[in-house]
Amino acid sequence: MSNTTTTREQAGLDVLEALGWGHNEDVRALDEDLWRIILEANFGTIWARPGLSLRDRELICLSVLIAVGAHGVAKHFKFAHKVGITDDELKEIILQTIPYAGLPKALGAMAALRRVQQGEELKL
Repeated sequence: MSNTTTTREQAGLDVLEALGWGHNEDVRALDEDLWRIILEANFGTIWARPGLSLRDRELICLSVLIAVGAHGVAKHFKFAHKVGITDDELKEIILQTIPYAGLPKALGAMAALRRVQQGEELKL
């Protein structure tokens, strides 16, 4: 860890690496301040907590992103296997959201999953 890297920043970088996201450069290219806030507050503080595994956190995150209809769910679909989530499990997560988040959200998520499985390039 360099002198300019904080503990939370390093923890966030470690989580991103474990998730397979590299350094989340697409967000960094969008805005450095936004990237740093996400890195330190989200990944370096919340995702790095010891109470749940990264797999458990990813399952929760996927469910919430599907429920709110976030397009960012595609990135999570792409790298979910890094924490042991299979394509069959991703499909089941989407199906499980139908009675709670609604069919339109599940349809959007399933379409995103299929695009990821077909190798479409992810865009922010």
